[in-house]
Amino acid sequence: MKKTRILIADDHEIIRRGIRPLVESEWGWEVCGEAVQGRQAVSMALELKPDIVIVDVSMPELGGVEVTRQIKRDLPETEVLVFSGQDSEALVHQLFAAGARGFVMKSEAAQQLIPAIKALCNHQPFFGTRATGIVFDQYLKAATQPNQAAPDRLTPREREIVQLLAEGKSNKDVAAVLGISVKTVETHRAAVMRKLGFEAFSELVRYAVRNHLVQP
Repeated sequence: MKKTRILIADDHEIIRRGIRPLVESEWGWEVCGEAVQGRQAVSMALELKPDIVIVDVSMPELGGVEVTRQIKRDLPETEVLVFSGQDSEALVHQLFAAGARGFVMKSEAAQQLIPAIKALCNHQPFFGTRATGIVFDQYLKAATQPNQAAPDRLTPREREIVQLLAEGKSNKDVAAVLGISVKTVETHRAAVMRKLGFEAFSELVRYAVRNHLVQP
């Protein structure tokens, strides 16, 4: 019988060490790889083609929302389970819009990680207790908050650049990570500032934190 192959993406070794034995305790499941940052998670997913990717929402270089979006774009049959310490309504909305089918809070992992993976193995959605409440509350609202979809105003490339800049990287560093010219980074940066109506770089950093592109 074909094994279920699972990729773990989390920048904290202690979290990966905690998830791995839980996964491998289930018959027919195996961990096919571990990624420590977002861009690596995407490249490993494309190489290994796992059945399920467990992604920490706050990953360096490329956040969990964009990791999810890129994996689902290129590997639509691969299911993404997001593992998070945050549970804001805006974040849950962004993740499901990006293609994640499961969401589990880290505080709920011991009880809900295995049921979540089992659901995703059958291509069924799974919401942890906290996420279920958020989704239900969102359903009851007559209208979403105006700033809820703010990150969708940016292109995927712009979101990548905003995250890298907010992490403290220079224009030159960003260019090296993305394989583009410094001039292109400067052009994207200026376009983002205009699009969001920002004048100071500090506003861009606050935007990145508020919209979960980086951790505070």
